[in-house]
Amino acid sequence: MSKGEVDAFQLNEASCTVLFGGDKAATPSQEDICTDLEGTDDKLKCKALKGCILGMLNGEKFPRVMMTVIRFCVNTKCHELKKLLTLFWEVAPKYDEKRKLLPEMILVCNALLKDLHHPNEFVRGSMLRFLCKLQEPELLDPLIPAIKECLEHRHSYVRKNAALAVFQIHKSFGERLLPDGPELIGIFIERETDTAARRNAFLMLFNEAENLAIEYLANNVDEVPKFGDGFSLCVLDLARKVCRRDPAQKARFVRFLFSMLNASSAAVSYEAAWTLVSLSSAPTAIRAAAAAYTGLLNSQSDNNVKLIVLDRIGELLKYHSKVLQEVLLDLLRALSSPNIDICKRTLEVSMELVGPRNIEEVVQVLKREVLRTRGSDLEKGGAYRTMLIQAIHQCAVKFPDIADSVVHVLMDFLNTDGAMDVIVFVRAIMEQYPNLRESIFKKLLANFAEIQTSSVLNVALWIVGEYGGESNELLSDAFEEIMGNLGEPPFIAAEEVKEEEFISEAITKNIVLADGTYATQTTMTEPPKKKIEVVATLRRLVIEGDVFLGGVATCALTKLALRSIAMSGDKSDKGKDHQTRSLVVACGVARLIQAKSENAQQKGAFADTLERLTFCCRLLLDPALDVELKDSFLNDSKKSFSLYLENIKKLKSSSTQDEEAKRPPQLQADDLINFRQLRRRGAQGAELDIYDGDDMSKATGSNSNSSDDFGNQLNHIYQLTGFADPVYAEACVTVHDYDIVLEILVINRTPNTLTNLAVELATMGDLKLVERPQTLTIGPLDQRTIRANIKVSSTETGHIFGTIVYENSSTAERSFINLNDVHLDIMDYIHPGTCTDEAFRLMWAEFEWENKVAINTTISELSTFLSHVVTNTNMTCLTPTSKEGGKSTFLAANLYAKSIFGEDALVNVSVEKKEDADGKLTGYIRIRSKTQGIALSLGDRITIVQRGVSGENQDGQPKPN
Repeated sequence: MSKGEVDAFQLNEASCTVLFGGDKAATPSQEDICTDLEGTDDKLKCKALKGCILGMLNGEKFPRVMMTVIRFCVNTKCHELKKLLTLFWEVAPKYDEKRKLLPEMILVCNALLKDLHHPNEFVRGSMLRFLCKLQEPELLDPLIPAIKECLEHRHSYVRKNAALAVFQIHKSFGERLLPDGPELIGIFIERETDTAARRNAFLMLFNEAENLAIEYLANNVDEVPKFGDGFSLCVLDLARKVCRRDPAQKARFVRFLFSMLNASSAAVSYEAAWTLVSLSSAPTAIRAAAAAYTGLLNSQSDNNVKLIVLDRIGELLKYHSKVLQEVLLDLLRALSSPNIDICKRTLEVSMELVGPRNIEEVVQVLKREVLRTRGSDLEKGGAYRTMLIQAIHQCAVKFPDIADSVVHVLMDFLNTDGAMDVIVFVRAIMEQYPNLRESIFKKLLANFAEIQTSSVLNVALWIVGEYGGESNELLSDAFEEIMGNLGEPPFIAAEEVKEEEFISEAITKNIVLADGTYATQTTMTEPPKKKIEVVATLRRLVIEGDVFLGGVATCALTKLALRSIAMSGDKSDKGKDHQTRSLVVACGVARLIQAKSENAQQKGAFADTLERLTFCCRLLLDPALDVELKDSFLNDSKKSFSLYLENIKKLKSSSTQDEEAKRPPQLQADDLINFRQLRRRGAQGAELDIYDGDDMSKATGSNSNSSDDFGNQLNHIYQLTGFADPVYAEACVTVHDYDIVLEILVINRTPNTLTNLAVELATMGDLKLVERPQTLTIGPLDQRTIRANIKVSSTETGHIFGTIVYENSSTAERSFINLNDVHLDIMDYIHPGTCTDEAFRLMWAEFEWENKVAINTTISELSTFLSHVVTNTNMTCLTPTSKEGGKSTFLAANLYAKSIFGEDALVNVSVEKKEDADGKLTGYIRIRSKTQGIALSLGDRITIVQRGVSGENQDGQPKPN
């Protein structure tokens, strides 16, 4: 390729500043455009010029239009037409085939110069903005004196755009056109009073004359806060640029950074805090940045801003948790937000910062918030209350001293929708803290009648049965409380007595009105009111057919009766009374089971409960029953629960240790040690503190970005054409959340120059091509890299396909090469996530789309198959798996993941191992999501990977529930 061709390519690549979408078929012809431009109607001229601009952007050529525009449009007074003229000058070809400036450009230059001297300041400013985009030095050279004159114009709009034009011209052509640009702007900024003009001038110095920018800052230290938000943001950019190149320069910007933390602008305060953290890990800097973040968190009303600030605080938490503990209470003020996502993220960050010094204050805040959920009508009050209860539970596990102060408050919520979390918390506290059992037990008995749900009653009855034998008094109170709520058998709803049909009668009587006259009044007799009988919740649920609840209540009464007999003796009246009443309840529940199991299909469902009732009766009636059996019945359940809590604690501690082991060391062994006493005396105050641990982020590895790893990029390279094709092409696909960047390497493998080479791309799925790759000219055996941006709108597997079109310069023959498809995997958008079992069940019931995939794999082990699916789908297994394994032939597990778009992906794996000679795995994997795309794409992914090798495609179309 010749030098001129290279220059033309670079110019074409850099000057694309306009992008419009239009219909190529609707472009008017050159004759029509010229006819409309030669008329006198400005609206018709605007329409014609718009059509010409869109046609040029679509590749059309209108050689005659240029002179027509110069003759009939340049001298117009219509501002809309003048704006369209700047767009026309921008897209119109300015050089001929030999890379020489067109003769018409002399007239264009005169028109531009005329607008630079226009008496209307807004026309001048618009022309100066256009000159920022102009990349032709031959056109810019005659305009330089006029641009310099505009720097001294009386109107600030002209001056600020003139400063921007000087910056862009000096940046593109440097010493060739404006060798004195920095000095000119240096003089300009000293006398400038307009905020926007000063900001543009400083932007020029910041990029083109850094020393002058730093000198100007040093001379105006106290005035910087008055220069506006835009100027402050430029100063922060300058600080990051200088300090990363030369860390020794940090002290020069410390004062600016600390002053900007308290700026009235949220953008300046946020950027200053982020800059301070990125430049230093000293406690003073982190403390100031954290205070700025919490200030933004509590002062801004935009929920997106709050979530971004919380993410920043979460990043600081990884390496500076001790410093952030000082602002924990300020952070908890964000719980006043009505948005559930903000409250959830706030609690997640806060629980990592809880320590011995602030635990009491944190618990007080959480207790106050729990009480607030009762008295206010929050949109998601139940979910918020559940999160608060779980947070208090975490605090109580870490710090046992506060358990006594919170458990009594939480037990007042046993009749709300968060009652299950409360009762599970109470159960754990009862086992872990024996000294609190008596007070908690009494509170539970006091609130027992208020419990409204069967699942909560099951846990409460288990607690009463296990921990009710601590003393005779507690045992008697517990037994009477259960019996009072359960009532006496039979547990069958009373038959409704047929009431005689009531006949209303009319009663007529004479009355005296207020004015002394007589009147006749007729009234109808009303039927007598029915007496409403109040039934305890426990009895009502058992009568309605909750046989399992009746069995749990019987077991609890049996345990209390056996303990009463052990304490009082076999002959005591109290023990016999408890024994007799427990037997009566057992018989009543058994009679209920008999009545409910008349349907043969339900008979097996009640067999387990009936067997438990029989066992309880044997324990109460047979005195010769083995003592070990009674001891096992009374104590093994509690022992198992204790082992479960210990196992959970070990799992949490091991996972925490694994996370800490994966973290890079905060200090390397060969790092230099900074001694404050040996510093120069000139460093004082914040300047001294900010130097402590310079560039700690480099030592901790927090600046490393795994997405930039070269090996990761190699995994996303796709070959688009064959090695034998005249043009070889391959694409490197980089996924940046909502955007996909395609870097296409094109190599000319022929000895001829290929002209008008274009890569035509198309997409399938929720993908949208943002801009079309530009046309290239590639020399013999040369190569070029083309970039294309694609917008992603949802989590769905997408395809990119297309062709390469080019012309041979020697034969002018047009050729086409079809490209291989680029398959965008859904795994690029899916990340592992966690959620509670309750949230998983709720989403499973709500989600609309389901994809059912049959299991067809060569893997023979259940646990191996599950781990293989989890690993290859970027999902988290929510179902705890036993480390010891087992001989079970059935496995069911729930998997969960979240997309970058906030979509939830739910997977249920139900697999069974056949007991025949083959021992194959059978079953189904069900995927549910709110959208069809993620259900279908994830199903295809599972179908491919479930074999361990490429699986056969199966028809697993998602369908509505």
